[in-house]
Amino acid sequence: MDRAEQLRRWLDATLGAELTVAPASDDASFRRYFRITRRGAEESLIAMDAPPDKESCVQFVRVAALFAEAGVHVPAVRAQDLAQGFLLLSDLGSTTYLAALDAHSAGPMYGHALDALVRIQLASRPGALPDYDRDLLERELRLFPDWYVARQLRRDLAPAQIENLERAFSAILANNLAQPRVYVHRDYHSRNLMVSDPNPGVLDFQDAVLGPITYDLVSLLRDAYIEWDEEHQLDWAVRYWERAREVRLPVPAEFAAFWRDFEWMGVQRQLKVLGIFARLFHRDGKDAYLKDMPRVMRYLRAACARYREFRPLAVLLDELEQRQPVVGYTF
Repeated sequence: MDRAEQLRRWLDATLGAELTVAPASDDASFRRYFRITRRGAEESLIAMDAPPDKESCVQFVRVAALFAEAGVHVPAVRAQDLAQGFLLLSDLGSTTYLAALDAHSAGPMYGHALDALVRIQLASRPGALPDYDRDLLERELRLFPDWYVARQLRRDLAPAQIENLERAFSAILANNLAQPRVYVHRDYHSRNLMVSDPNPGVLDFQDAVLGPITYDLVSLLRDAYIEWDEEHQLDWAVRYWERAREVRLPVPAEFAAFWRDFEWMGVQRQLKVLGIFARLFHRDGKDAYLKDMPRVMRYLRAACARYREFRPLAVLLDELEQRQPVVGYTF
């Protein structure tokens, strides 16, 4: 029996009503989502299909409970079959932040997203989520040479280039691991935030960990799918930092130190995302993410241009793309 038939039988047994099943959204993983409507019912539902040999529903259910307790709007789990890999969830709607954001809506929408992020972070406690430890951070960094450099660019790094990359990785990891630790969604961006009441609805949190405090803010403000100028990024980052200090989250006392941590965390995420997007194309045949690579690279290059420690990485990026070195690096 294929997954579609297996899911349909489970839905029929669970809901016991005439159903319409339609695709609800795409996902970069093996999970699939379907919108379920029932004759005579006003409320639609979302069915999540997570093949147990590739994905786990267990962590989704655990993190949903943690975030809901924190006062964050996440899907309610209405029914579950963890052995088969099926969940039935409340429907947070079909309008993502990405679809609704524009110059007029961005201010209040990001304000709501920052408030929800603070609530997530305030709920943090050790032991409830896996650690975003050195091994995981480094595995993510390795996606850049393994998939972006080797597969996307089809380049082999020379020994000196490998040494420069390793030096950059060491500096990035030292900064990331020194940051205060809170709950980290890991993909807190415009495609996983829904326009809803209360706003935002938060999705795709099953990979949440306990890790660096700036990570989710980087995901939000240096989004791989929508780009804002640095003036807006700074404004929203200051608003977050001021709110975090008010509620005694462990952010640095000086904004300059916080911004530096934000940018260094961003370098880790941007290297990781370039690797992931290349892997999605070359391994999984998903080419939709290729168009977003230039945006991610712009973020990465801008950060590398501001810190002396990233001069070798900036030079490596120039070499990989066969570009003339950029004049004006502030090292």
